[in-house]
Order: sequence, then structure tokens, then C-alpha cells
Amino acid sequence: MTPAGHSPLAQADTTAGLEALDLLATMVAVVSPGGECLFANAPLEAAVGLSRRTLTQRHLHEWLREPAALREALDAVSRNEFSTRRFEGALRRAVVGGSEPVPVHIIVSQTDRAGGALLVEMIEIEQQTRQEREERVHGQAEVTKELIRNLAHEIKNPLGGIRGAAQLLALELPSAELTEYTQVIIHEADRLQTLVDRLLAPHRKPHVVGDVNIHEVCERVRTLVLLEHPRGLSVRRDYDASIPEFRGDREQLIQAVLNIVQNAAQALAERIEREDAEIILRTRVARQVTIGKQRYRLALELHIQDNGPGVPEHLKDRIFYPLVSGRDGGSGLGLTLAQTFVQQHQGTIECDSEPGRTVFKIVIPLP
Repeated sequence: MTPAGHSPLAQADTTAGLEALDLLATMVAVVSPGGECLFANAPLEAAVGLSRRTLTQRHLHEWLREPAALREALDAVSRNEFSTRRFEGALRRAVVGGSEPVPVHIIVSQTDRAGGALLVEMIEIEQQTRQEREERVHGQAEVTKELIRNLAHEIKNPLGGIRGAAQLLALELPSAELTEYTQVIIHEADRLQTLVDRLLAPHRKPHVVGDVNIHEVCERVRTLVLLEHPRGLSVRRDYDASIPEFRGDREQLIQAVLNIVQNAAQALAERIEREDAEIILRTRVARQVTIGKQRYRLALELHIQDNGPGVPEHLKDRIFYPLVSGRDGGSGLGLTLAQTFVQQHQGTIECDSEPGRTVFKIVIPLP
């Protein structure tokens, strides 16, 4: 009989039993109460990207984004406070150049092995998490677009009246000194008009559909950014030359990528002064991708990675909202426009950020 609360996997007590864990689809590790990895099955090897021999020389905590929850669970289960603990986590991947962590559901169970070894089972929930996030982001984007359209139209009408009245007033004023004030009104009205036009532009601009080569888009953006920052900034290419062309609006995609890269360059200001700033443009082909509940056989993944300070914690959930900026003087429209342009190509855009590494990932279906 299996003790109450124990996973059936927890009965793996021999070398043969441990090797049988390689046949499972889930990731499994046997660890000491302190977290030292004693065994890792094949799916865990594949997910982390390291051999079993390497994994068993390290602690499992090293491969979790937030290891405190695992330490607490191992401690509680090893002291017999609980026979099983469950929690959500994110598994890091040992990939050159960095990669997004894999969201996992983690189960820590007791075993009958000598030394109080514990069994840690990790079930991938990446697709479910991504779909929920995409649905939430898409819903927020639709509400935001409607709000922007209504607000922009409400601002635009009285703005024209204010500017016209200031022009008429300037004609009636007796001295040039007084007309300086009307010029301020006209200038500020024009500035607000430009802002309103930028808010409305993505929603009314027609698609100029043609064959798009994503590497031509990246090269155009790279040239523009290096012209603006000729020293101190390296923009490195990491392209997959096998990516096919796809139908889309080339200018919209250039603007979307440029907005993200320019934001990265602005965040890298201190590193540019030290001449160690780096942005990486990485393209890959993803297979069997689900976007908005629709499955695509192939999709383009464009990663825009920088080694800046990262997105401030209080902005992480709001960086795609309009008029939200982490920079003094920023309009807060760059990422909003980028998201709109990518969504008009049936794609998604998301951000993963920590100090020293920020990655924006654009995913667009391929034919």
C-alpha cells in the first residue's frame, strides 16, 4: 500500500526504479532535504538543457527562478509537517544567450529512500499560462484602444477651437509682447494635436500588405539605432536564415521593432557611457504555436534582448499601457504602438525582465 498522501512515484527505491522515471512525460528529480540533486530524469535534462551528470552535481534551487518556495517545501516535507506540498514556480533553462523560464506546477513528496530523500515532480503549465496571459493582454488592449479612440476624439474637437481662438486673439492684441502668450497657446495646442494624432494613427492607418523579410526589418532598425548611438552600443545579430518571408506591413513592423530597440537604448544610457551596452536581435522559428486559441504550424520568434537595468517592478504589468513611461519626458506610446502593430499581424508581444537582462519577444504566425 502507498502511504496516504504519497505520490506513486515516491516508491522508486532502486536504480531500476529511478531509471523508470525517464519514461514519464513530467520532469522528476530526487533530492536531499537540503536540495542537492541525487537524480534527474530525462525530461528534466531536456527542459534545463544540461546532462544528468551535471544536474546531480548541483542543487535543484539553482534552476528555479524563485528558490525560496522550494526550500520551504523541502524543509516542511522533510520534517514530516506535510507528506506533500504543491506550489507554482518557474524553471530556468541553461541556454546560451538566455531563455525564458518555464512555468511549472511543483509537487514535493516524501519517499521511502534512505537518508530522507524527497521527490520533486514538475509539470509544465507554460501553454496554459501563456494562453491566459494572452487573453488577458488582448482584452486589456481592446479596452485601451476603445478608451484611446473616445478620449482622443473628445480632446481633438475643443483643441481646434482653442487654437483658432488664440489665432484670432493674436490679431486683435495691440503689442507683440502680448502675442507671445497666444503663441504659447498655439504651440501647446499643436503639441497636443500631434499627441492625439499619434494615439489615433494605428487604428486608422490602412495596411500596406506585401512580402516581409524579418531580417530586412531588423537590419533597418539596427542601422537607425547605430546612427543615433555610434559609440558605446553594440547591436548584435543572431539570425536564423531559414525563416521564410510572410505577408505583412513592413513599415508597421519596422516601427514596432524600432520603438522597442529605442526604448532599450534609452534604458542603456549609463552602459553606453561605459561603452559596454549590448542589444541582441535574435530570430528563431517556433513550431506548433498557439496564439489566441488558434494553433499555427510555424511562427516567427523575434527576441530583442538588452543588458540594461530591467523594467522597474511597478511598471512590469503596465508597460504596454498608453501614457505609461519609466523615463522622464517619455510619451508612453512607443510600446503601446508596438503592441498594436504586432496584434494587427495576428501576433503577440511580451516582456521578461530582470536586472541585467530584458527580453521582448514578438511572435508572428508564418505561412
